[in-house]
Amino acid sequence: MNKERIYIEKNLHSKSANIIWKVISTEGGLSKWIADEVNETPEGFRFMWGDPNGSHEIREAHIIDMVKGEAIRLMWEDEVNPEAILELRMTKNEITGDFVLHVTDWAEPDDVDSLLDIWEQNFEQLHRTCGL
Repeated sequence: MNKERIYIEKNLHSKSANIIWKVISTEGGLSKWIADEVNETPEGFRFMWGDPNGSHEIREAHIIDMVKGEAIRLMWEDEVNPEAILELRMTKNEITGDFVLHVTDWAEPDDVDSLLDIWEQNFEQLHRTCGL
């Protein structure tokens, strides 16, 4: 089955490029809103969700491309579709001066709604932990 591209824009309440960049490109930033724990690896990041001593999921992502202060593109280690790249991109809204987070992700057609729900939960967590 072919995966569908999902694109989400989220207006952030920050005018600081450094804060946004750290949130989308570092293990400390990513662990505040995408996973319960994120560790940097030589190729990218290891993401863990759940209880490390109980039920949990671990996935690794390789950094495909990174433009500092702009975007990071990740490929899940177990991904077979070469187009299915997770991209986190930041742009500045010239009118408000705030930053916008652009997320491109991919899902099986039957999983699109649940992935959109997961991203909404991630954004809520980002707001709770970072105020963005």
